[in-house]
Amino acid sequence: MYDVAIIGCGPVGALAANLCGKAGLNTLVIEKEANPYPLPRAVHLDHEMMRFFQAADLIDDVVGDMRDTEGHLHVGADLGVIRYMGTKGQARPFGWSNDYFFYQPELEDHLRDALAKYDNVELKLGTEFTLLKQAEGQPVALTISHQGQAQTVDAQWVIACDGARSSVRKFLNIELDDLKFDEPWLVVDAEVDGPVRFPDIWGMPEDADIQQLSVMMCDPKRPATVVPGRGNHRRWEFMLLPDEDPQAMMQPENVAPLMEPWLGAIPHKIVRAATYRFHALIAEQWQQGQVFLAGDAAHQTPPFFGQGMCHGLRDVSNLVWKMELIFKGLAPRSILQTYQEERDPHVRAVISTAVDAGRYICVLDENKAAARDADIREKAASGQLAKTGAGIIPPLKAGVVATHTSGAGERFIQPSLQTDSGEQLMDNILGCGWRLFAANASLAAQAQQTLAQWPAQFNVRVVDCQTLADAGAIAAWLEQHNAKTVVVRPDAYVFGTANSAAELLSQLAQSLSLEIEPCH
Repeated sequence: MYDVAIIGCGPVGALAANLCGKAGLNTLVIEKEANPYPLPRAVHLDHEMMRFFQAADLIDDVVGDMRDTEGHLHVGADLGVIRYMGTKGQARPFGWSNDYFFYQPELEDHLRDALAKYDNVELKLGTEFTLLKQAEGQPVALTISHQGQAQTVDAQWVIACDGARSSVRKFLNIELDDLKFDEPWLVVDAEVDGPVRFPDIWGMPEDADIQQLSVMMCDPKRPATVVPGRGNHRRWEFMLLPDEDPQAMMQPENVAPLMEPWLGAIPHKIVRAATYRFHALIAEQWQQGQVFLAGDAAHQTPPFFGQGMCHGLRDVSNLVWKMELIFKGLAPRSILQTYQEERDPHVRAVISTAVDAGRYICVLDENKAAARDADIREKAASGQLAKTGAGIIPPLKAGVVATHTSGAGERFIQPSLQTDSGEQLMDNILGCGWRLFAANASLAAQAQQTLAQWPAQFNVRVVDCQTLADAGAIAAWLEQHNAKTVVVRPDAYVFGTANSAAELLSQLAQSLSLEIEPCH
C-alpha cells in the first residue's frame, strides 16, 4: 500500500516525489522511460519554482545550473521595441530572479538523484501505467507493467504527470477544453560559442542587454523567438508559414537558412530541430475520484511567457501539502476538491494571457502588424500590460484562501534576513510550512495562545515581525495590506490577513475543517 503513486518522472513528477518524500508519504514513482530524455524541452522557470526547490531541499542541487536572465522583449515589424518586460536592477521581493533558463536533462538528473535520500520513495523506471480501478472509500488499484510483467499496487492517491498525451487522462475519458490556439512552430536548439547576432533594434532601454533577454521578433515575414539558455545553449522558435511542411522544415537544409542571420560564422552545433503545434488546452476534470492530473496531462500552453513547466510544478506543490494534512489526520479528504478550484482559474488566466500574446505575435499581414505595433506600444506605455513576467500571474481566487481579506491568494514575499553567518533567504531560516507573521509581540502571543488549542502536530510557526531582521519588509507588506497578521500556506501563497491573530486562525481552522479542542 502506497500513500501516493506518481505516474511520470519528468520535472513535475520528480518534484512531486521529492515533496512527498519530505512529507513522509510512502510514495511509488513509475516512469516508462529507463533514462531521462537526453535533449532539451522546457527551458524556462521563474522565482516561484526556485522557491519550490527550496521547499523540497533541492535548491543547492539545481541553482548552479540555472542561468539568471533579465526578462522578455517583444520587437515589432519595424524593428522597434513594442513591449519590454525587463527586470534588470529591480527588487526581488520573492528572493529570486524572475527568469531562469536551464537545461532539462540536467534538471531531471538532479531531481531524480535527490530521491535516493528518501527511504519512503520508490522509483521504478521502464515501467508503464496500464489501467486503474477505484471504488468509493477504497484505495486506487493501479496496474503497471515492467518488461511485459504486470503488477497491481494500491495507492490512496494517484498523481498523473504523464505528459500531454497522458495515458491516464485518456483512460479516464477526460476531455480537453480547447482555448482555440493552434499554431505550428519549428524549435531549434543549438550550442553556440559566441553572442547571437540581432538586427538593429530601436527603442531599447539603455541598461538592457539583449543577450540576456528572451526576444520575441514579431515579424510578419516569420515570427521568431530567441531564448538565452544556460551555458552555451540557445533556443530559436520559428513560426511555420501556411505553405510549409513541418517534416520538411526540420531537415538540415531548411534549418540552416533560418539560423544563418542569427549566427553567421559563429561556431555552433545544432542539437535538435523539431516541429510542434503550440496548443492552449485545459482538462475539463483535474480530479476523478482519488486520481489527479498535473502538468501537461492537465493543461498545455503556448510558450510565449515560458510558463508551461511552471504550471505543473505549481500543481504538485498545491496537491502535496494538502495530502500531507490528510495523511496526518489534520484535514478531511474533501480538501483535495480545492485542487481544481484553485489551479484551474489560475492556469486559465495565465494561458489566456499567453494566447493573447500569441495572437498578436503570429500576425502575418504587414498592415495588421503595423496596427498591432502601435496598439501594443500604447497599451504598454499606459500601464495596461504586465511590466514583468511576474505580473501575469494572478492571485488564487478560491479554495483554501480567505478571499475577503486583503492580499489573500497572492504569492508571499521572501526577504533576506540578517543572520550571524550573513544574509539568508527567509525560507531557509523559518522553513516552508505554515507561518503566521504578526506585527508585534502582543499579536504573536495571541497567536501562540490560540494555537495551544490546536492539534499538536499542526505546526504553525509564529513570527513577531519586530524581531525579524528583514529590513522591515514584512512589516511594510502588512501595512500595504492594512493588516497586522498574515498566514502563509506551505506553498508560499497567502491564506489571508486580519488585524486579529485569533480571528485569522479561526478562519484557517474553518477553511481546513480542523477540529479544535477547547483548553481546560
